[in-house]
Amino acid sequence: MGAMVVAVDRKGENAVLKVVSMLKELTHRGADAHGVATPNSVRMARSIEELSVGGINSSVALGHNLSQVVLRDRPQPVLSDDFALVFEGRMFPSPNVSEVDYVVERLRGDPHKKAGGIIEELDGSYAFAIAQAKHVIVGRDSLGASPLYYGANRTTLAVTSEQKALWALGIKNVKSFPPGNLAVISAQGFAFYPIKTVVQPPIRSMEMKTAAKHLQELLLESVRERVSDVEELAVAFSGGLDSAVIATLAKTCGIDVHLVSVGLKDQPEIRHVKAAAEALKLPLQLQTYTIGNVEHVLAKVLWLIEEPDPLKVSIAIPLYWAAEVASKLGCRVLLAGQGGDELFGGYQRYLKVYTQSGARAVLEAMHHDIFLSYETNLQRDNQTCSFHRMELRLPFLDREVVRFSLSLPLRLKIESAEDRLRKRVLRRAATDLDIPLFISNKPKRAIQYATGVDKALRRLAKGEGLSLPDYVKKVFREVYPTVRE
Repeated sequence: MGAMVVAVDRKGENAVLKVVSMLKELTHRGADAHGVATPNSVRMARSIEELSVGGINSSVALGHNLSQVVLRDRPQPVLSDDFALVFEGRMFPSPNVSEVDYVVERLRGDPHKKAGGIIEELDGSYAFAIAQAKHVIVGRDSLGASPLYYGANRTTLAVTSEQKALWALGIKNVKSFPPGNLAVISAQGFAFYPIKTVVQPPIRSMEMKTAAKHLQELLLESVRERVSDVEELAVAFSGGLDSAVIATLAKTCGIDVHLVSVGLKDQPEIRHVKAAAEALKLPLQLQTYTIGNVEHVLAKVLWLIEEPDPLKVSIAIPLYWAAEVASKLGCRVLLAGQGGDELFGGYQRYLKVYTQSGARAVLEAMHHDIFLSYETNLQRDNQTCSFHRMELRLPFLDREVVRFSLSLPLRLKIESAEDRLRKRVLRRAATDLDIPLFISNKPKRAIQYATGVDKALRRLAKGEGLSLPDYVKKVFREVYPTVRE
């Protein structure tokens, strides 16, 4: 885990110092080691201040900040015969060697030709960059679970794990790198090639009992792959369906599981969370906060998520707290239930689509939401957790789980346009896992409301005589005064 940066100079001049500049903006993502590479040289250092790049010169360069989560993680970039490589993120199942060494071996001989096979064949949350003499090849996993952005100005084309590194170079028009794509970056610009994106599979005819059993098996395998390299971890726990399923399956894998729950004091959800943890027989770390804590952390969270979106910040604040609590417990991996609502119809708005446009439109909306989840959820969540050196792993977003879930008929997820619970097949799987009904049949309540963060933000905005959107924009401008919203 860490940060990846890429720079290509349009005029053929040295891009190495630009890479160093971007790495300095992203030390919060990784401070265990730092590296810069050209296609034929590499420099490493234990601290960013000690990173010396004198004497290396190239119009294409890569950089990496390392946050060592598991023992196999090692400093990057790495050199091969005719290229340099950065691989940022995680693949599942985990290889016996570091991910970057595994990918180097797969690319040997013809990295340009073989790069697409990485995205096509390897599941996980990752991005990678391959530097050769005059260009860089960049790829991103098919769901976009690992953040990646790109942009250019008159002198530089660049790619990085967070937007702030591009802003530091004076690149203003920043975009999210499309998931499942390769880009060849040269002095002429970006050329994108789609390799493997999320597509809607054919809908399969299946009965509830069979679907729930197979879903449970796929989720168990997904969790097993995501916990195989750690002895303990935390689960972001709301007391609801998604996090209870993930926690139960992690416990089944023999991992030391810590439930982490956060919220403002006196929230009615707290009693339910405590009862749910007791029923699952798992230890709970519950931390409560005040409106003052919300006000205090708002600027930091906006700095991390890099956009003044009231909904996103109201979700990111509780996740920031959960990652902080998990870090203090000594955990480096946090499991969470992102993807469950999009795959199984958890959102209330799907009922409106059902009423207005019918079942097919609901399936289309769910696929659309999964396809865009990298922009709506995943980048925000990764960037929030990274500040606390916490690696976020998302079992619902396993390739096989996504493919199977999207193939299920709507009736296994939403019974009708009046279905108050929804997510029926996942609830059945939870029941089969012996999760108590008061957990598995709990109606969904969004995290920003359940934790009280949305209400707290609105009170803070009202105290300054502003609407919530205007209040968030005001704080964002204080954090990023030169960035256009």
